[in-house]
This record gives sequence, C-alpha cells and structure tokens, in this order.
Amino acid sequence: MKYFENVGESLVDIISDPRGSAGLQAHPGGSPLNVAVGAARLDLGTNLVTHYGVDPHGLMLEEHLQANGVRVINGGTTPTSSALATLGSDGAAEYAFSITWAIDGASLPALAAVRSSTHVHTGSIATVLPPGEQATLVLVQAAREHATISYDPNCRPAISPNAAAARRQAELFVAASDVVKASDEDLLWLYPDRTAEESLQAWLELGPAVVALTRGASGPVILSGKGRVEMAAEPVTVADTVGAGDSFMAGLISGLAQLEALGGQGRQQLQTLSLDQLHALASYANRAAAITCSRKGANPPRLAELGPLSIQTPAPSGRSA
Repeated sequence: MKYFENVGESLVDIISDPRGSAGLQAHPGGSPLNVAVGAARLDLGTNLVTHYGVDPHGLMLEEHLQANGVRVINGGTTPTSSALATLGSDGAAEYAFSITWAIDGASLPALAAVRSSTHVHTGSIATVLPPGEQATLVLVQAAREHATISYDPNCRPAISPNAAAARRQAELFVAASDVVKASDEDLLWLYPDRTAEESLQAWLELGPAVVALTRGASGPVILSGKGRVEMAAEPVTVADTVGAGDSFMAGLISGLAQLEALGGQGRQQLQTLSLDQLHALASYANRAAAITCSRKGANPPRLAELGPLSIQTPAPSGRSA
C-alpha cells in the first residue's frame, strides 16, 4: 500500500438543490478532504492534515474520515468551515463560503507526516487563504526531496478574489509539484488573456512532469514532455458535479501509484511515462469522475467499482503528440 499525505481544508457542504424537495442537506466536503477519501477508497494509505472544530459539523467530518480509513492530523481550533453549494438545473454547483484555514496546532506532527510520505497532495483554499497558506507551502517543500507532489488550484474567487495574488500562489505550487491538475474554469480565471490549454502548457514548462486539464463534458487533456492526450467525457446521467474534479485527482494519483510512478524512487518513471500510459491515466481518472457525477454529492468510487488501471493502445483519434 502506498503512503499518501493530503494537506488541506475540510468543510461541510450545505447543498441547496432547487430541483428537488429535500431542502438543505449537509455533506462532508472540501477539495483536499474529497481527494483524501477518494484515494483511501482506491486503497492508498491516506493521512489528511487539516482542521475542523469540536462541533456537530466537525463530528460529521471526523466520522466520515474514520469510516473511509483516512487518518487525521487536526491542526485547528476554530469552528468547522462550511460552504453553501447551490445546484443549477444542470447539476453544477455555485459556492458561498464561511471558512478559515490554519494548522498551527499540528505543525510538528504534520511535518513528520509529510517527511515520511511517498506522495503529498494539496490544493484549493489551503494554498491561498491566510494564515495557513504559507504553512502549506512549507510542508510541500519539506516533502519534495523524498516524495512526489501533486497540486490542484481548484480556484474559489469568492474566497480569494484577487486573481493576480491567486496566480502568484498557484505558480509557486506548480513549480514545487510533479503532477498538476486544473479545470478549464480555473485556468481561464487565472489567465483570462490566453486559452486554458496555453496556460496548461506554460505550467508544464515550470517543472511538473504531468499536467492535466479537466473540461467538464468535453473531457480531460493531459500533457507531459512526451506529448498530449485527450478524450471525451464518459457518458453518464449527471446527478450533480460535486467532487468530480477531486475524484479525477484521486484516480490520477491512484493510477500513478499503480505505475510505480510516485515517491522519490518513482520520479524517474513519472518523468518518462509513455503516451499509452498517459492515455490510460486519463481514462482511469475520467471514469472515476464520471462515477462521482452519477450520484449525489462528493461520493468517489471504491477500487472494486473502478477496477485496476489498464493500459491499452488507444485509437488514433484518442491521442496526439
């Protein structure tokens, strides 16, 4: 079992769905928490450095993480953060947040955890929101020597409305990472003067071995030094899109673990992945996201549902160098 560390926020998604009559529903959420749960369900040994309060919402988060086999390092004392997610007619979510990010209460155990990990993932609010964003970067940099790093900006303009500041933070984390994933919405907000794929290419040049772009119904694109692969989204009846990008990220990390491309010893393998391997990774993560879209809330697949990574030679239309 690979040893996987996740650093980032935990919060409660309070979902308002005008398409139904269930009223407000509370679910565990937060992009890093969702990735941690997704990775644990895919049989990666997973820790989460996070914070939540001693309150009913915090108890909900703790029970959810324990039920999914995620070990927690809780570094905060403030009340549990929340996000009000209002779903549109297509199931897409718009968010309003009440959130803090600080992990000073667990600095030493968090540092020890990342230094003993195979892979470290971070992203979203934890990489931009003071006062904890600098502590997140310190943990990533401390892990870099012996662990691979992944990052998903998962931009939230309602929390960090200054795009220039968010762009600077994103580029710090991109440069410190081996694997980066972003949505087309993220990149068009950060870099409105160029296409999402132009921005993805620019990020690849900052140093990561693999960069991935999710485009909703248009499907993902993955770039590396070896070339480019893309594919259509998996056909699925969408319940909602909550957590789909996080499931894609967890699927991508799990696929890389199966290719022995994580950790200091796997970095060379990561840097030399073939186009067929990249295509398999894109397909695997794409399927994980589709399963999540097919059911309500951030409910990522388990390994028994997703199965193992399978490398096949794709059809010519499915990839381009």
